[in-house]
Amino acid sequence: MRRYPADPGLAVRMFIVLTLLFLLYLGFFVIMVEAGLDPLFALIIAGFGLGLQYFFSDQLALLAVGARTVDPARYPELDAMLTRLCLAADLPRPRLAIADLDVPNAFAAGRDPRHSVVVLTRGLLERLEPEEVEAVIAHELSHIRNRDVLVITLATFFSLVAYYIVRFGPYLTAGRRRRDSGNAFLAILVALAVWLISMLLIRALSRYREYAADRGSAYLTGRPMALASALVKISEEAVRLPKEDLRTMSALNALFIFPFRGGGLFELFSTHPSLENRLRYLEKVARELERP
Repeated sequence: MRRYPADPGLAVRMFIVLTLLFLLYLGFFVIMVEAGLDPLFALIIAGFGLGLQYFFSDQLALLAVGARTVDPARYPELDAMLTRLCLAADLPRPRLAIADLDVPNAFAAGRDPRHSVVVLTRGLLERLEPEEVEAVIAHELSHIRNRDVLVITLATFFSLVAYYIVRFGPYLTAGRRRRDSGNAFLAILVALAVWLISMLLIRALSRYREYAADRGSAYLTGRPMALASALVKISEEAVRLPKEDLRTMSALNALFIFPFRGGGLFELFSTHPSLENRLRYLEKVARELERP
């Protein structure tokens, strides 16, 4: 097990994306003011929503999949894996939760390393080999160590502001003078453009963070192909899932280690890279680990 790797590429991409988002949102609010549309209501709504997401994201995620934290004594092998990986990653030990779902998947939630939880589904524990489960846990711990929840929460704040202006903006134009109404309508179009562009930037950042977590898993376990094998098994199970289950689980796509939609031609709009790209990346990391 090698030392957890620094990822300068992740830091550079975070800086570039967050800078572009800041400039985009700055221009957006200048246009809002010029158009005479007060975005204060959207700031309040988005701030309230993101406050809930930031402070209670772990509880909301557990509730969404019906997961419950478990007594480490009931799962001694998982507890040993988690403890060993946390020591290697220099992380405080997160809570462990199991979701009673036949769907094989996993995710991590929480605003910081000291308030985090790793969730595994029953289907994942039943279908994966121990080394594959360990690789999945290492992937989720890498998300926690990289503070992904905090970064994505901050990045999405003004994107939500733009969304709420698009969503509720028509109510602001009702009853206004024609000129004022035209300005407000223009502001709504600008808000729509800002929301779409920011969504693409945020999802590009999210996809790279999946690569970073895959790399972190490979270095923590020393077995990148164990994670590759786990991803292949999860993707094969996703094909067999009934459409109803897919619709239910897709609400948490951004959190899961493997999404149940996206990829292919739609990867540009996906929170995750395609399976093929992730497997190629893990092969590259495997070659890195083979070097002396």
